[in-house]
Amino acid sequence: MPSKNLLFPFLIFQFLFINLQPPSSFSSPSAAAAAASAPAPQSSLLFREYIGAEFNGVKFSDVPINPHVNFHFILSFAIDYTPDGNSSTNGLFNVFWDSQNLSASQVNLIKQNHRNVVALSLGGDTVNGQFAYFNPICIDSWVSNAVSSLTKIIKEYNLDGIDIDYEHFSADSYTFAECIGRLLKTLKCNKVISFASIAPYDYYDVQSHYIALWEKHGEFIDYVNFQFYAYPSNTTISQFLNYFDIQSANYEGGKVLVSFSSDASSSGGLPPEKGFFTACECLRREGKLHGIFVWSADDSVKYCFRYEEFYQNILAGYF
Repeated sequence: MPSKNLLFPFLIFQFLFINLQPPSSFSSPSAAAAAASAPAPQSSLLFREYIGAEFNGVKFSDVPINPHVNFHFILSFAIDYTPDGNSSTNGLFNVFWDSQNLSASQVNLIKQNHRNVVALSLGGDTVNGQFAYFNPICIDSWVSNAVSSLTKIIKEYNLDGIDIDYEHFSADSYTFAECIGRLLKTLKCNKVISFASIAPYDYYDVQSHYIALWEKHGEFIDYVNFQFYAYPSNTTISQFLNYFDIQSANYEGGKVLVSFSSDASSSGGLPPEKGFFTACECLRREGKLHGIFVWSADDSVKYCFRYEEFYQNILAGYF
């Protein structure tokens, strides 16, 4: 046993050592409990999580929220397809997330209980088992339909922002940039939303559409949720940091968020257990860490959200 003179320094060292372990061995008594008695939120860094796409019963209240972090839920998805998912509707959006467990009343409740916001995401990968295409008939009618239908959904659910996650396209990059850019501008000017984000990944057809949008209407986009987990699963820390620099250059001046996936079917890139923490620390030291997002709460629930808790602590400056 250490002497009395050495006991206090020893305990401090022991505490730091335990809490700096990666999530696989991390066992916080509860970040929420620790945060409850702490000062008011200070971190301007974002933690964002997609939720509701997989209809597995996950609720907002299941996800741990550190009150010292700027936390965004992103409902997945609203899609301009008929409710059965069989036909595109030229900008007339319908709710395709798990609205039974993530209802308007549940949105209001989570916003009352926590200092967080809730957004919705447009598009996504699939609908009814088929690719969800961006498929406007013409720019003017698509924008008109999208503004009216999304305004209704956003007001009904008391939402704060919008995320663009189209991944398949039946229109060229100019049409995409005009439709989405005009949509974001109108929703912001009408004070329907307070922020907007885009969610591209490194595939030529995807990048060509989103970079065209960024170059023409970037002033209406607040965050870039870049899907770094779409890179190969053998990505190293140095490669990840290089990818980050490349995408920061592609979306110059934007707040590019780093990301990981808890979905085993899409968990490429640099996962938490293989160096994501180290990469985040490198970016934070260089002043480049704007925030983290996760795909998705629906998958993380089976891991008891251990990574969400850990990385919110990182952003809050606990470690």
